[in-house]
Amino acid sequence: MKNIILRPAEPGSDFKQLAIWFSILEDETNTESGLIEYFEKKKKNIFHMIAEDSHGELIGFYWALRSHLRESLATFFLFVKPEERTQGVGSFLYGNLEMAMALANIKRLRVNIKDNSPQDREFAERRGFNEQSHAMKMRLNLDTFDGRAYDTIIDKLQSEGFKFTSMAELGNTEDAQRKLYMLNETTSMETLGSDGSPSWTSFEDFQQSVCNADWYKPDGQIVVIDTNTGNWVAMSAISRFDDYAYNLHTGVDKRYRGRKLAQAVKVIALRYARSMLKVDKVYTHHNTKNIPMIAIDLKFGYVQLPGTFLMEKTL
Repeated sequence: MKNIILRPAEPGSDFKQLAIWFSILEDETNTESGLIEYFEKKKKNIFHMIAEDSHGELIGFYWALRSHLRESLATFFLFVKPEERTQGVGSFLYGNLEMAMALANIKRLRVNIKDNSPQDREFAERRGFNEQSHAMKMRLNLDTFDGRAYDTIIDKLQSEGFKFTSMAELGNTEDAQRKLYMLNETTSMETLGSDGSPSWTSFEDFQQSVCNADWYKPDGQIVVIDTNTGNWVAMSAISRFDDYAYNLHTGVDKRYRGRKLAQAVKVIALRYARSMLKVDKVYTHHNTKNIPMIAIDLKFGYVQLPGTFLMEKTL
């Protein structure tokens, strides 16, 4: 194995390169400033090391984040420059990562592996990781999307007492945010393929990490209210990132499924993305077990892209 030096990453000198590597790992643009901002917010729960060779050249890194929901769980990234692979760099980084996790009392490790990268999956499997779920990435070209066929469905639902609105129209008040939190949390846990775990520790956690986030757009948080009962029954959240929109979550209360509410609320979210966010592409992810939602998106014209396997190991 070649001579490898490990040291903590320095925001002032290393994060520009880390942002480039994160962009490769996540298939989306990361910036040095954005990574520094994220690090400053989360640094008490981040574990990181840079690998450099004997000439001081950066050749890889790992970055692990302790879960704010379960302190014994961490999710990590590990990257080695392509020309430096198969020389023991990845093994050296991972060995150091496991030691750091043991010292931090981390009991479970998670990693997302691209489903079109068998060599990365093999690396994880050799170290005891097992697949937990498979996420499918999908993309819609809004220039070719025609949602007029769904007007009849939307009109019918409105005539039955379903109100289509947004957090902006509702004033984005704390009361509305609490109801959005409950709807988002419940429908996420009820999604096919979900392990039933919550996404936030409390409403306050949701408010801070979602409602106060830079990407949060009250106009893009589309909700459906059953005016007969006052229940919040469906939602589709969408926002803009760079030159595209991302559909963060679409969900329907299980008591109201089978009424085409998911199709209707998502059509309205897509119209908002085209007319107000001014984008021509929308991305989303689905657990591959969520067959009904995948079927809706395929009907809309989404195309499947390479996704990721979530893999986990107990230390």
